[in-house]
Amino acid sequence: MAIDIDSSSPPASRPPLWRSLYAQVLVAIVLGIALGYVAPEIGAALKPLGDAFIKLVKMIIAPVIFLTVVTGIAGLSHLGDLGRVALRTFVYFLLMSTFALIVGLIVANVVQPGAGMHIAVGQLDTSHIAEYSEKAHDQSITGFLTNIIPTTLVSALSEGEILQVLLVAILFGIALSLTGERAAPVLDLLERLTAVVFRLVAILMKAAPIGAFGAMAFTIGKFGVGTLANLGGLILCFYLTSLIFVLVVLGVVARVAGFSIFRLLAYLKDELLLVLGTSSSESALPNLVAKMEAAGCDKPVVGLVVPTGYSFNLDGTNIYMTLAALFIAQACDVDLSLGEQISLLLVAMISSKGAAGVTGAGFITLAATLSIVPSIPVAGMALILGIDRFMSECRSLTNFVGNAVATVVIARWEGAVDRERLKEVLG
Repeated sequence: MAIDIDSSSPPASRPPLWRSLYAQVLVAIVLGIALGYVAPEIGAALKPLGDAFIKLVKMIIAPVIFLTVVTGIAGLSHLGDLGRVALRTFVYFLLMSTFALIVGLIVANVVQPGAGMHIAVGQLDTSHIAEYSEKAHDQSITGFLTNIIPTTLVSALSEGEILQVLLVAILFGIALSLTGERAAPVLDLLERLTAVVFRLVAILMKAAPIGAFGAMAFTIGKFGVGTLANLGGLILCFYLTSLIFVLVVLGVVARVAGFSIFRLLAYLKDELLLVLGTSSSESALPNLVAKMEAAGCDKPVVGLVVPTGYSFNLDGTNIYMTLAALFIAQACDVDLSLGEQISLLLVAMISSKGAAGVTGAGFITLAATLSIVPSIPVAGMALILGIDRFMSECRSLTNFVGNAVATVVIARWEGAVDRERLKEVLG
């Protein structure tokens, strides 16, 4: 069943530019930056607009994931296909996540953005990072294993935890598939609900420009452009590293899989601007599912890869973690040996799994990693707290692109993509 959503397929005739989501969000971002710069107090007060839009999208994410994964698994010819797709998906995620962590580690050692700052840890104001340290427990191994299992089947959907929803959806999809013909009415109902839910997504996307405007006005109004001067080197280093990772690393992966990373970015331009404006890759998750199906990727593969990738394939977060961790160590004059850096890498490989795609999740994940690695002072996170919001946009964009590439690559790997349709859409 094809998902009916406004941006899921190329229109027969191109609508006026001002009606496209791309143009509306772009204008909203520019206006938000302008307002935050000219009237910082007003801009900072508009934070509820961005928060409200993100909450609107998060409201619908659990049903989208549940319906997509369940109907996708039920659509597989047999359950052996599910195991094969899942295995290949996790192998790909593990390889790319590890590579992203290594890239961040290498860049931090070569560029050394924190060298020469000579920060005394005892003089840092750590009062503002307390809340992140408390939440960091949820990113530990114990917290991960505990939080992935919901209290009830319904609570997974009502609380909106991605990993819990994913677990319930996989189990329900398997049960539906094993039930056979008797489950056909249930599957038909779920497919009809999927069409309704994605129509709701299209309605919610009408508010995207308002959310992007409020979020960007708050960011500039609250933190200002001038506050970036001292830490601008780290921000520039992170953005350039992420850009190189997307264009070179993911570009090579895309080329090997038979498509162009630039064409894919152009195809997803609306969603990329939405992620940029809201600093949350989750805000574009429903549209990504729809567009990957519209590009010719089989529904079962999309239904498994995209939701799973939002918890296990976070390339931008991984680059940020090792780069920021070494920045803090360098700024505080902590000399890490090769063995300690490898330990940091291994811990980050675990703690990064299950991080959400929302603003602040990367900072929490970093806190979880540093709390396990005693060599680097957790108090040093106070150095980057003020600029984390500016780095959040880049993390979210890189995560989003990484999951889009992963979906097409795994679909090609499985032979589960309409190549002519993919060529037509990306062309």
